[in-house]
Amino acid sequence: MVHIQLLGTGGTIASRSNGAGGAVAIDGSSALVDTQYGNVTVGARDVLTIGSYRLDLADLRRISEAVGQALADPNTDGVVVTHGTDTLEETAFLLDLVHASPKPVVATGAQRTADSPDADGPRNVAEAVRAAAEEDLRGAGALICFNGTVRSARGARKVHTTAGSPFAGGTEVAHMVGGQLVVTATPRRYPPLPTPPVAFDNTRVEIITAYPGATPELLDHAVQLGSHAVVLAGTGVGNAGPGFAEAVKRATGNGCIVVLSTRAPWGPVVPTYGDGGGIDLVEAGAIPSMDLNPFQARILTAVLLSYGKPREEFPALFESYL
Repeated sequence: MVHIQLLGTGGTIASRSNGAGGAVAIDGSSALVDTQYGNVTVGARDVLTIGSYRLDLADLRRISEAVGQALADPNTDGVVVTHGTDTLEETAFLLDLVHASPKPVVATGAQRTADSPDADGPRNVAEAVRAAAEEDLRGAGALICFNGTVRSARGARKVHTTAGSPFAGGTEVAHMVGGQLVVTATPRRYPPLPTPPVAFDNTRVEIITAYPGATPELLDHAVQLGSHAVVLAGTGVGNAGPGFAEAVKRATGNGCIVVLSTRAPWGPVVPTYGDGGGIDLVEAGAIPSMDLNPFQARILTAVLLSYGKPREEFPALFESYL
């Protein structure tokens, strides 16, 4: 028998309608487990019971530690994490960064509440359990399983607010066909990082977005408020308007890390333009995030900063995970 540990954290999959007050996460993880998984047994425990839009970095660290404990159990062959879809891409990416075990870790959730007449949670859990138990997915890292598709955590994004298949991006590693899981690819793995220390909880990394007329004073303000780092979600291949290159230079001069990402949903950051564009931003000290979107770039930045390494080592350390 294969044994899978399910860790519940809340989200829509654990939510029920609360009248005019809106849906609230109230179900425990045991309510998500069916008894019929073939030769797979599933144990369940709660880590959190909360909407993922309310999570902070301390919560993400707590989930990561719980996953690590489950993986260390010799009787556990894989882990499923149920999670709200709003911020699942951040938590799953953190789990992937620190994942040192060959055992699969699969995150899933739901788009419809547990008391919906067409609730999608039970099917998503069943498919996530199947993926976590799949021998061919050992060594694949942390994954996201939703609506019959399994994809890598790295590069995944929530791209639709209500669709049954809300995630895209990353590497599709498997999908369901006729009730069977078909493995199609193995994502590239990076050397695992240590689980973040308690310092991660209070590591402050802001995201500032570039757009026509955006003011660079917001970046200055983030530094003044004590931000340890700022992710600049630039336009296109990594650009920003007048004044941003100067603001980046001021920020980095004051010891604040600046990472240059893009607000475009897909594609890498490729510094190309002068006149305040990506070439000037990098010259001013910004670190290109390559293919990491702003939200996952923020998680990687926070993890690396939490180790307390000297700031001058940060660019090389960051770039080794791109």
